[in-house]
Amino acid sequence: MKRKRRDTVSTGEKINKSLGFFIRHPWTIYPIAGLMLAILLGGVAIFILSRDLPDLAELERASDPLLVTKIYSADGKVIDELYKEKRIIVPIDRIPVHLQQAAVASEDHRFYSHWGVDFKRILKVAYQNITHFRIVAGASTLTQQVARRVYLHSDKTIIRKLQEQLTSLQIERTYSKSEILEMYLNRMTLGRGAHGVQAAAKAWFGKNVGELTIEESAMIVGLFQLPYGYYSPDRDTTKAIKRRNVVLGTMVTAGYLTQAKYDSVSQRPLGVIAKNTSAASKIAPYFCEHVIKELSKKYGRRRLFTDGFKIYTTLDTRVQACADSTVNSWMPELELSIHNEILKKKRFVNWFNPSLETEEEIEAFLADTVLVDSMLTEKATVQVAMTAIDPTNGYILAMIGGRDFAKSPFNRVTQMARQPGSSFKPIVYTTALDNGYPPSFSVLNVPVTVQLPDGTRWTPGNYDLTTGGRTAMREGIYRSLNLVTVRLVQALQMQYGIVETAKRFGLTTKVNPYDATALGSDVVIPLEMVSAFSVFANKGVRMTPIAIVRVEDKDGNIIEESIPGGPPVISAETAYVMTDILRGPLDHPRGTARRARWMFHFNRPAAGKTGTTNDYRNAWFMGFTPQLAAGVWVGFDDERLTLGDDRTGGKIALPIWAPFMKMAHDTLGLPLAEFEEPPNIEHHRICRETYKIANSACPDAYDEVFISGTAPDSCDVHDRIRDTRDRHRNRRIY
Repeated sequence: MKRKRRDTVSTGEKINKSLGFFIRHPWTIYPIAGLMLAILLGGVAIFILSRDLPDLAELERASDPLLVTKIYSADGKVIDELYKEKRIIVPIDRIPVHLQQAAVASEDHRFYSHWGVDFKRILKVAYQNITHFRIVAGASTLTQQVARRVYLHSDKTIIRKLQEQLTSLQIERTYSKSEILEMYLNRMTLGRGAHGVQAAAKAWFGKNVGELTIEESAMIVGLFQLPYGYYSPDRDTTKAIKRRNVVLGTMVTAGYLTQAKYDSVSQRPLGVIAKNTSAASKIAPYFCEHVIKELSKKYGRRRLFTDGFKIYTTLDTRVQACADSTVNSWMPELELSIHNEILKKKRFVNWFNPSLETEEEIEAFLADTVLVDSMLTEKATVQVAMTAIDPTNGYILAMIGGRDFAKSPFNRVTQMARQPGSSFKPIVYTTALDNGYPPSFSVLNVPVTVQLPDGTRWTPGNYDLTTGGRTAMREGIYRSLNLVTVRLVQALQMQYGIVETAKRFGLTTKVNPYDATALGSDVVIPLEMVSAFSVFANKGVRMTPIAIVRVEDKDGNIIEESIPGGPPVISAETAYVMTDILRGPLDHPRGTARRARWMFHFNRPAAGKTGTTNDYRNAWFMGFTPQLAAGVWVGFDDERLTLGDDRTGGKIALPIWAPFMKMAHDTLGLPLAEFEEPPNIEHHRICRETYKIANSACPDAYDEVFISGTAPDSCDVHDRIRDTRDRHRNRRIY
C-alpha cells in the first residue's frame, strides 16, 4: 500500500506563521496576554498568601486542641478540672449521628460535596448581600470554620479570608470529611465555658454527649453562632427554644428528620440544668489549688491548663466530706457566739477611724443591723485551717484552708504561719526523752522568769493559775503546765536541742533557742505541725506530706510519680513513750482534751495536744491515732483580734477535731487499733511523791512507761519510813 506523503514544516516556520497572524490581527493578543497575566498574578498571590500558612506538620500539631486537665481523688473521683477552654475530646463515633446531622444541616448542608470552599454558595450569598444592601448571610463552609478556629486569626480582612480558603483546601487534602467534622464538633465554643460538644453536654444537660436526645443536640448546635448571646438559654429560654427548632427545621429540609418527628420534639422543653458558678461547689478547693501551685512550679501554669494532664492525688473525698461536715456544723455557731461577745464588750470601737468614743456613737452603730453585720463579716470572720494525713505514708487525705475559697483563696493550712502555743510542747518533751530523761522526771511547778529575744523579761503562768511542788513531765503535758515546761528547758539546758528537734520534725519556720520558744512563741505552719505529730503515730518516722501520687500526660504516659518516704527522726521507743504521754490530755480526768471522750464520744486509742496563745488569739488541737493524724487551727486573719475570754484550743479547736476523727474512722471502716509497743519498753509503778519506782510502802502510785535503761531507782523514802515503823513496832513487841 502506497503511503500518502506527509508535509513537514519546521519549527521556525510555525513561529513565523504565528507571528504573522498576530501582526495581521494585532487586537487578538490582548485577551490572551491579559489571561496569562491574570494567571501569573494569581500564582504570585497564592504563593505569597501560602507562605504564612501552616505546613502539614503544623496542621497535625494543631489538630490537638487545648485540653482539660483533670485532678482525681484517691477514691477515683474528679475533684477539679483545669482549662483555658473547657474541652473534652471525643471521637466521631461517640458523637450521636443526629448531632452530626444537625451540625451539617444547620451550618453547611453541602459539606459532603464541596472541597472546602463552596463556590456555588459564595455566589448565592454574594447576590443576597448585594440585593439587600447589607450582610444577611455568610459563605464560610464548615471546613473554613475549622481553618479559622484552628489555624488562623479571625480578623475580617480580604487577606485573612483568602488564607482561610487556601487553608480549607489544604485541610480537605489532609483529612477525611469525618475527621474534619470531628475537629469541628470538638472545637466549637458553646457557652458556660464549654468548648466542644462533650463539654457542652456536661455543662447544659449534665450528661455525656452520647446520651443526648435529638432536641438536646439541636439546642447545642443552635449555640454554634452565638454561644453567649441572643439564643443562650441563660439569657432567654423562649429564644433558645426558637433557635433550637430552627435547627430541627434544617434537619427536616436536609432529609435527616421527618416532619412528624419534628412536630413531636419541637414541643419539648429545653431541659437544661441550672448553671453552677460557685467555687464552693468544688470538692476540696484549697487542696486543689495547693496541687496546682506545686505543679505550676514544674510545668508552668499555661501547660497545666492546656495539655490535658491526669493528676492523681492523695485526697480521699470521704475524709474530706467528714472534714467539711464538722467544720460547717461548728463554725457558724462559734462565730455567732464570738460576734455576740464582740458586740457585748464593745470590742469594735477601734474598727472605725476615728474610733467610736461616745455612747451615742456606739448606740447608733449597734442600731444599724446592716452595718453591724457588714462590719463583723469584713473585720471578724472567724477562720479555720484543718488537714488530715495518713501517718504511714504522708498522704494528705483532707484539707480545709479557710471558711470560703471564693472569698479568700489564701490557704491557711500551707501558707499561714502562727504561734502554736502549747501544741508545741511535745517537741520540747520529745527532746528531753531523746536525751535519756524519763517521763517521770520532775521539776518544780513554781513561778519562773523568762528573758525574751528583745531583752524584756516575762513571767508566764499556768492556764489554771496554780502552782505546786515537784511535777513530772507527764503531768506537765496533760495539764499543759507552762511553768513545768519552762523549768524543764532551763533545768536540762535544751534550748538548742529543741531547735534541732523541730528541724528534724519538718518545721521549716524559724525556731529560736529561747526559753519562751518552749511555750510556742515562734510561728509554725499548720501542715508541718500535723506532719510533726504524725511522727509519733508512725514509730518515729516522718513521712513527707504528699498531695500528688502521679501525673500522666494526655496519652497516659507517667511523667511524674511520688514514692512515700521520709527520715526516721526519733527512735520507735521515744515515739511510743511520747505517744503514751500525749494520751493524757484526752484520757486523764484533768486532761485539757478530755471532752473528746465524754462530750464527743471519740473513744478510740488516741493522743494529742491543745494549744492556745496569748489573749486567746489562736486556738489549736493536734492529735492522732495509729491510722490518722489531723490538726485544727481556729483564729482571725487579723492577729490583733481575740477569740474571746477562755476560748482555748480544747474549747474551740477540739470540737472540730474530735467529731471529725470519729466520723472519718467510722466512714473509712478502720478497725480499732492500739499503738504498737516496740521492744525495749519497760512498765513500772511510780511513787507519786518521789517519782521513783514504787514499793509496797508507797501510799500513792501510778503506771508509767520507760525506754529501757531510763527508769529511776526504787523509792527509798517510803522504804525508810517502813523500816522505821517496823523498828518501832518491834520495840513495842519486845
